[in-house]
Amino acid sequence: MTPDLSSRSKPRSAAIISKPAKPELVRIAPEITRWLRSHGYKVVIDPETAVYNPGEANVVEREKIAEAAPDFVVVLGGDGTLLSAARAVASAGIPILGVNLGSLGFLTEVPLPELYPTLEALDQGQCAVESRSMLECRLERGGQFIAEPRALNDVIVNKSSIARLANFDLFIDNAFVSNYKADGLIVSTPTGSTAYSLAAGGPVLTPSVEAFVITPVSPHALTHRTLVVRDTSEIVIENKSGEEEAFLSIDGQIGMPVLNGDRVHCSKSEYRVKLLRMRKTFFDVLRTKLKWGQR
Repeated sequence: MTPDLSSRSKPRSAAIISKPAKPELVRIAPEITRWLRSHGYKVVIDPETAVYNPGEANVVEREKIAEAAPDFVVVLGGDGTLLSAARAVASAGIPILGVNLGSLGFLTEVPLPELYPTLEALDQGQCAVESRSMLECRLERGGQFIAEPRALNDVIVNKSSIARLANFDLFIDNAFVSNYKADGLIVSTPTGSTAYSLAAGGPVLTPSVEAFVITPVSPHALTHRTLVVRDTSEIVIENKSGEEEAFLSIDGQIGMPVLNGDRVHCSKSEYRVKLLRMRKTFFDVLRTKLKWGQR
């Protein structure tokens, strides 16, 4: 459970991160700001939220929200907005409440009609916290690491040319696994198992499973199937595509080219994402979002 914020002696604070250009925010952003202030919170907002809150003084870039040290962050948007927020605040251990203004919403599970009852529960310390693992990704070029982003959902190395297959070698804990000629390889967390990996034929993992999923995208060899490995493993993908560049994608939001000979290292991050959840189970979410059968 979350701590009872109503009994805190130090000043309370909350942050709001919003998806750009959502019509609902014209009403919602000012309303939630007023609600938080009326309950004794100092409010910090990102520039996207500030568009709907003219005159607000505490505007902070999303990447610097963690420096303001809010007690929690309210994300108004879809899963993409939450993924971006998670990468920004995970290292500070700040819990996130995801409010669904998108369509699917595996992570932003709170619907608008339940927003204020959920905030009341959070304010009284009655909202559960779920901890999710992250991937640490390091792009190695010429023996040096040139980028080290983190991912909550997945790390994807795929082809950059429409016509050609990419060529990758896969290693797990320094052991060679296989060469893949495919459109790409996906390394996903349990959270990301319901994202691109699922669309590519991978399995659904419950969030508590201590594993990563490696899913080939349209492999040339029909015998290449998804691998599930312990999350203590180090996964390395080496680009063997010659003059054809590949492309590295982090949560579908951060991208960079991968040259021939580059190696993408994936391992479990020391940081975890804290999600504030309603009392629904993971299987309730699957039934709702994937339209599985009801009893």
